Amino acid sequence: MAWVGSTVTGQVVALLSASAGLNACVATLAEAGNVTLPALGANQILGQNVSIDLTERSMDVQYPSVNVYCEKIVNQLKEKFRNFSGKAVMAIEVRVSGDRLDGIESQLQTYVDAATQVLDQNRGDWGEGMYYAGCYEAALGPVKHGGKNFIQVGKISFDVGVSD
Repeated sequence: MAWVGSTVTGQVVALLSASAGLNACVATLAEAGNVTLPALGANQILGQNVSIDLTERSMDVQYPSVNVYCEKIVNQLKEKFRNFSGKAVMAIEVRVSGDRLDGIESQLQTYVDAATQVLDQNRGDWGEGMYYAGCYEAALGPVKHGGKNFIQVGKISFDVGVSD
């Protein structure tokens, strides 16, 4: 069943990293809001579930960063005679950091909005037995000490239907 989490995680990372993905949506939202936000490099969109503390201690982190991971796999056996037919509960975690409090929350909201736009643009069949219906839940956490001085995390949770 581990293939479900890794396959869906890889697909979400590919959607976010695509040319019409996260960077394109961030650029559009930044232009509309008359602000400048940095584009994300390939090493800033990762398929892993790692805490902020561990990430900062073990690797060179560039902010903003996006972590994609599978929170839970549920085999609901919706389709008879299939090995797996259920859902993968996915998360996109956006982390924004700065040396001052000013602007952190608005930056985070823009990146979270951009990530939800990517999901909205990719409703439907993702191939390889994956299907995204379009529902998601976004939560913005409080600003904490960390990163470049202050850090704030936004998390988008959503279900992807999987059949094999």
